[in-house]
Amino acid sequence: MMEINFQIDDPFQARIEPEPLQKALQVALHRFNQTSDSDTSPASSVTLVVTDNDTIRQLNADYRGVDAPTDVLSFENTPAPDFPQVDELEAGHLGDIIIAYPVAEAQAQAAGHTAQDEIVLLAVHGFLHLLGFDHDSPENKAHMWQTQHQVMIELGLGHVQPTES
Repeated sequence: MMEINFQIDDPFQARIEPEPLQKALQVALHRFNQTSDSDTSPASSVTLVVTDNDTIRQLNADYRGVDAPTDVLSFENTPAPDFPQVDELEAGHLGDIIIAYPVAEAQAQAAGHTAQDEIVLLAVHGFLHLLGFDHDSPENKAHMWQTQHQVMIELGLGHVQPTES
């Protein structure tokens, strides 16, 4: 089973149920392995962080040049080109998914579902990025959204749709 290292900021710990997030990423990994030539090991790991708007805004500014909060960011476990290889980089660690709880909560309210369901969607979205999916072209976006929706249907959350930005 894939290991998920949860890092949930104190104000949000009582609002997050880790089990549905664990299941969502397992389903996404299984679907990915069924439909791709790649075979990502179920022994892989990811870190899932749920944080506040200030933290994600700073990360968004530092890594994407956008000085505003966003709903989710993903960071693959690859060394930066200007940094030496670090022994601690685990081959099985896929990367980190960072979710802003306040943004997720606002999106959930606007869409009419729970914040937990929105966080599941954002976790799946971020995880698909770690697996190489992107929405940088209409074709890639359609493929990513279709895969994401199939995972959500399998979880019984087919009604939860991504917010277009």
